[in-house]
Amino acid sequence: MNLQAHDRRQFLKALTVGGSAVGALLLFPSAGLRAADEAEALLLSCMDYRLTDQTTRYMDKRGLKNKYDHIILAGAALGALTEKFPAWNQTFWDHVGVASDLHKIRKIIVLDHRDCGAYKVLLGEDFAKDPAKETAIHARHLKRLGKMIQEKYPPLGVELLLMALNGKVQTIS
Repeated sequence: MNLQAHDRRQFLKALTVGGSAVGALLLFPSAGLRAADEAEALLLSCMDYRLTDQTTRYMDKRGLKNKYDHIILAGAALGALTEKFPAWNQTFWDHVGVASDLHKIRKIIVLDHRDCGAYKVLLGEDFAKDPAKETAIHARHLKRLGKMIQEKYPPLGVELLLMALNGKVQTIS
């Protein structure tokens, strides 16, 4: 049995015996990514099941297939900012730090979407009924998060995007 096959079996065994993926990577680092591996970006997107395929297609079309880390929070930008769930804020920043340190990301892409249920729940209004107002509210939160990212991680590029339910993406500047 070669070393790579052995490591893979040990990794899977660690997972099935109650271990975690992170723990298995610490025990068997050759089973996962090496520290020298790099990713182009960290993508923050919403958890909405209606857009998972469109999000993947969008990133693939940009030439980023298997070249980005991905964090998912309800509401994307709003999820990273909301005071209602402060642990989400910390989770976002923790992931940025890990992606930056481990994968040497060059930019953060924040992808909000239209007709977002998290915006309805967290802000108490259905913004989808007024597309101009919906764009404005997303732009406000995207820009606020973008500014915070630039302040905490000046070398990183930031892209702020808004996706329609049909998968069409517009840049928010």
